[in-house]
Amino acid sequence: MSALSGYRSDTFDDAVAPDGSIRPAAREVMDAVLSRDLSAFAAGVREEVDALGITFASVNGDDSWHVDPVPRVISRAEWEPVAAGLAQRVKALNAFVADIYSDRLIVAEGVLPQHVLDSAENVEPAMAGVRPRDGVWIGIAGLDLVRDSEGRWLVLEDNVRTPSGIAYWVAARDAVLRGLEVPTLPLALDGIPAALRRVFGDGRVVVVTDGPENAAYWEHEWIARELGLALVTPADLELRGDRLFHDGEQVDGVYRRTDADEIDSEPGALLAPALRAGSIRMVNCFGTGIGDDKLAHAYVEDMIRFYLREEPLLGQVETFDLGDPRTLERALDVFDELVIKDRGSYGGVGVVICPHAERSEVAELRERVRSAPADFVAQRLVGLSTHPTVIGDVLCPRHVDLRPYALMSAPDTVEVLPGGVTRVALDAGALVVNSTQNGGAKDTWVLP
Repeated sequence: MSALSGYRSDTFDDAVAPDGSIRPAAREVMDAVLSRDLSAFAAGVREEVDALGITFASVNGDDSWHVDPVPRVISRAEWEPVAAGLAQRVKALNAFVADIYSDRLIVAEGVLPQHVLDSAENVEPAMAGVRPRDGVWIGIAGLDLVRDSEGRWLVLEDNVRTPSGIAYWVAARDAVLRGLEVPTLPLALDGIPAALRRVFGDGRVVVVTDGPENAAYWEHEWIARELGLALVTPADLELRGDRLFHDGEQVDGVYRRTDADEIDSEPGALLAPALRAGSIRMVNCFGTGIGDDKLAHAYVEDMIRFYLREEPLLGQVETFDLGDPRTLERALDVFDELVIKDRGSYGGVGVVICPHAERSEVAELRERVRSAPADFVAQRLVGLSTHPTVIGDVLCPRHVDLRPYALMSAPDTVEVLPGGVTRVALDAGALVVNSTQNGGAKDTWVLP
């Protein structure tokens, strides 16, 4: 009996069509997967990943990073318009962050309501008037994409502060490829170090980390090693006037991967003077948090039209600005159908899917939203697509999203890496797709 016998999804599935046939782009990979003993294949991938020392704590207390061995496959023809839409979006978000710390034209011209900024937690007043070197605020963006029940790609959230995952993606790719023999290999990831170096710029660059206690420290080490950069903590750096030094040599660029991303912090006090003076290039800059504010997300399509004078190439999940009284009342009318998010939360925490929640919980949340609407955002519920995932010794449909990476080396130059980390909810029917919420990851292939 095939591991796909009886496989059926109640939404769009990336690999299996509604009639049970394998989609053309996924056929080679699925044939290779189905030729393997699934439990042994999964165990082999898990052993390789564990041997690298990668950990990721979940709400269940499991600290292993779960990589499902079945890669998600996207044809190049399908990927190219998605990549173009991602590049367009990051250009607009970079322009938005730059505008917020200068003239705020988007507010002055009535495109973005002032209350979005007034209620945002991630605006950095100390960055007003600052223009980063080369005009790049967002060197690395990791946007979260989903496919709806019809297979359309939509942006769910924007992540432009310190998005992680690139090194984990490479680790997943290596582990999976060692266990699969396929005629057509995906577009390679070996150009990632060079792409990152283009973002970091020339000269002496350091990776600034909190140290081993940071959840993504393994990635910090990987990037420093692959690019031949010094891995340092703030204590290893010295500020002389508005110049930054490490081991007596001036630093030209900083890849900041500390959990503290505010100027009012130890890293902020050390790095902000050099950033303001333009003596370092920082990836990503202090203040970019306004670019991934969950409410600002509602206006990104308007940002594209305003800053780029273009129509959005990529759709996004409808997001309600609950700070607008009319929109709030409209959302309250359909509250039971929505996904409600705590505006300051991340990692899948603070998300309530109202159609799946207890009625008492929804009623209580409704009153909290009514009394403090600026603390929440609401989005339409999307029937997330599924992908075959190893559960025991069979393949089962599990909901997925995608974290692709867009790298900006200049305001008009964005490179989108081919694929990304597909995140998978391991529990049947679960729609919160995050590694901290009993989730895992899949490699994502773009075929040549």
